[in-house]
Amino acid sequence: MDRRLSLEEQLRCPVCLDIFSEPLMLQCGHSYCRCCVRSMTMDLLGQLQCPVCRCAVDGDSPSPNVTLARIIEALQEVSVSGGAQLETCPQHHNPLSLYCEDELTVICGLCGSIGAHRGHKITPVSSVYSRMKEDISCLMTEFQQQKRKVEDHICKLSYNRSRITNESDVLKWVVRKEFGELRRCLEEEEVGFMQQVETSAAVLILSLQNQTDQLNQNLNRLQEAHNTLQELSNEGHLDFIMKYGSMAPRFRASQKLHQGELFSSVNFKPGFNHNDIKLTVWKRLHRKVLPAPEMLKLDPQTAHPMLELHHGDTVVFCGAVLRRLPDNPERFSYSYCVLTDRGFSCGKHYWEVEVGNKPRWRLGLVKGTTGRKSKLVKSPESGAWLIGLKDGVYEAFSSPRVVLPVSTPPRRVGLLLDYEGGGLTFYSSDSPDELGFIYSFRLDIQGKVYPLLDICWHDRGDNKQPMILPQPHRAHLLPQPLPQPLPYKQGK
Repeated sequence: MDRRLSLEEQLRCPVCLDIFSEPLMLQCGHSYCRCCVRSMTMDLLGQLQCPVCRCAVDGDSPSPNVTLARIIEALQEVSVSGGAQLETCPQHHNPLSLYCEDELTVICGLCGSIGAHRGHKITPVSSVYSRMKEDISCLMTEFQQQKRKVEDHICKLSYNRSRITNESDVLKWVVRKEFGELRRCLEEEEVGFMQQVETSAAVLILSLQNQTDQLNQNLNRLQEAHNTLQELSNEGHLDFIMKYGSMAPRFRASQKLHQGELFSSVNFKPGFNHNDIKLTVWKRLHRKVLPAPEMLKLDPQTAHPMLELHHGDTVVFCGAVLRRLPDNPERFSYSYCVLTDRGFSCGKHYWEVEVGNKPRWRLGLVKGTTGRKSKLVKSPESGAWLIGLKDGVYEAFSSPRVVLPVSTPPRRVGLLLDYEGGGLTFYSSDSPDELGFIYSFRLDIQGKVYPLLDICWHDRGDNKQPMILPQPHRAHLLPQPLPQPLPYKQGK
């Protein structure tokens, strides 16, 4: 008894001082009850301090102490068996000490030798018990592993739920912001149309009111003349004849003067067709929802030696003489071209180019790897997506080339690049309210692309006008004064 009590003292948890319950062993070798380990405080890194040796160990997944758990179970079984009688066979009244493997039931020795279980596979109860306990322990271990997997899965699901919630909140904020801007634009358009209607109506109403006041004055004069003639008709013969000669001609002339005042209907014309309101607003919104215009400048390292850059590298024209410049790899040596200082390899981008009344030009987009020491090959297959003007004809340099039906020559051209969407669209951007479609390329690109301006030869002064990259803060304003190229002389 003393030895058993001493053994029980060794099997007590150092924390709760009770017999171990589902013992777990820490990395330092000390064991504790599962509930005691779970009650210990862990730091942010999942470390806890062993109460016995004070070592910092991993507290997330301590392993079960299977051996210790079996010892405790064996001790408890010995305690129970020492104080209770073994069950006996109801037929032979002998202890049930054997196990029939064939029929999965406990039997006594006589059942296995002369009874109904003779010839069956018989195993001692103690061996079956140990085997089953080992199976139970393995099942518990597997359940613990599955439990940890399920807990990990729940944690991942919880993390994904939190992430999706955060992403959805951000996206909802973006949606509210975008639709708020659209509503603001629509409200501004509505206010503009309402003011236009009210102003037009107010002008017409004022004009009609002025006409009404004038006619009321004429009506009062006619009433006065009628009253005067009524009084004259009541005069005697002599007075009537004397007054008639002076009054009748004057009233007759006044009557003829007002006979030409006839009513004419006035139509209300507010300056727009109410059936076109949606289309007009859509065109204006199209411009407002474009990406913010890019702050681009021209790259002097790429400019042909005949080209001159001014106004902070935003204005370029073809000069009169060939300048001596370093023949670096980036520079165009044959075509009169220049690239911008920045290229694009992703996203959506919008920029504008001022062409004015220049009679010959080309502009668009080229790959960064496009050759610059020979004539620029103007085709999408060669990495160049361009439109241009020559001899009064607008054309897109596709394969084959396409003549563009431009009704109004644009002085300013807007370009919209959708890199991932694979599109480059050209617009006439002269109007501050809406864009006029010119042409669109389908792109299949990889790597960086650059906006290109092809000034074309000055043609002895006939094509000397510059091309300009307007800065967004100076929208639709030409830099003043523009630099003037040198005079062109025959034979130069």
